[in-house]
Amino acid sequence: MREITMIVRCCFGVALLALLIALPPPVGAIDTDVTRQTLSGLQGVYVGVEELQPNLMKYSAAQKADLSKEALKRDIEGRLSKAGIRVLTWDQAVKTPGIPFLYVNVNTHESEKYWYAYDIRIELQQLVSMEANPKVRTMAGTWSTNMTGVVNIGTMDKLKEAIAVLVGRFIGAFRAANPKRS
Repeated sequence: MREITMIVRCCFGVALLALLIALPPPVGAIDTDVTRQTLSGLQGVYVGVEELQPNLMKYSAAQKADLSKEALKRDIEGRLSKAGIRVLTWDQAVKTPGIPFLYVNVNTHESEKYWYAYDIRIELQQLVSMEANPKVRTMAGTWSTNMTGVVNIGTMDKLKEAIAVLVGRFIGAFRAANPKRS
């Protein structure tokens, strides 16, 4: 009975993995004409990257792919600077109208040994006022994009490639909202 359970579980895992590999990675985004307007006039952005989960970082392949929070932040800031988008320090950001904050989160889950499902989200957060009570001001996401997919221990570099694609989408949205700066 235990062998049958193990075989069924293995077959289910293989079938799920095959399905995920065969399908193009689903991409969801909140990148519309309206949300792009919220990027208009921004003087730059502060980049904040969440720490990747320890379940991923425990493998030398993740370290070899240079997926540390610091390395990802450095890569993202470099892409933004190269695109002409000012990268702010935290001290500069809190003195900038809206406190523009580009938040990057890479969420991973080990679905099978050495296989990881991921969801990467990039979101521009800024200080907003509530229409019903303008005295209330809070940070809120005004533009975002995300990507979901699967990598294995040997293809960890695909996470960096996916992040680069999403940063490219932000750059495109920022340029569309600020055409005179591009």
